[in-house]
Amino acid sequence: MNLELKGICKTFGNEEKGRILPVLEDIHYTVGEGRFVSIVGLSGCGKTTLLRIIAGLEKATKGEILFGGNKIDYGKNLIGLVFQEYALFPWRTTIQNIQIGLEILGMPKKERLSAAMEYVNAFGLSGFENSYPHELSGGMQQRVAIARTLIVKPRLVLMDEPFGSLDSLTRNELQEFLLQLWEKRRESIIFVTHNVDEAVFLSDEIVVLSKRPARIAKLFKVDAPRPRDPTSQESNAIKRVVLQELAEQKMHQGRTSPQDNFQTTQS
Repeated sequence: MNLELKGICKTFGNEEKGRILPVLEDIHYTVGEGRFVSIVGLSGCGKTTLLRIIAGLEKATKGEILFGGNKIDYGKNLIGLVFQEYALFPWRTTIQNIQIGLEILGMPKKERLSAAMEYVNAFGLSGFENSYPHELSGGMQQRVAIARTLIVKPRLVLMDEPFGSLDSLTRNELQEFLLQLWEKRRESIIFVTHNVDEAVFLSDEIVVLSKRPARIAKLFKVDAPRPRDPTSQESNAIKRVVLQELAEQKMHQGRTSPQDNFQTTQS
């Protein structure tokens, strides 16, 4: 099913006090079923806010989200969210963290334990199923977080810089791992990142947001076949145009004073 963003706007602040902060402005975009889309943009432009609105954690000031042509129902349409900070429960072991979504859905203990063990094995976590988060490396913790998200079989997966805090080798390893999973399962993925190399390596399409209040500044289709060579001429050509667009946004941002980010509601 397609995910459609129709005129999404978001402002923060207090209109009664006459000052509001516009963050997102008139976002229109469609994520096709089974597509891998990355969102890039300057720091603070609203990437995470947009992801949180799609996840139902924030309410849009204006606009609507449709899933399969209908207004999104967060009780029925399973959406998975993977955070940068892993967000694992420190008092739960690997296998207990992985199966928590199944607990919430009411799956019997024996069935959810069996399902969680399948993910432990598939995610290369065998031997660590009874370990606590502090006993795992950062890469292993993120594997647990991804397994916890995917085990409930979401139709849409939202990822907010999930590899941002990892070293480069672990990051590359998990990028490959994520692609292998996606190619088997084909959930739609919306992936927020600051790393253009990562976006080009992973994505079918890259969405560049403008400075705040963010609009979609440019869309770049990545038609290179997978597996991709990050150092190839084709990959470098795409990176170049994405980076040029981000540099353009940075230049525009530099012309704006902090006060200009706020709008008054009084004339």
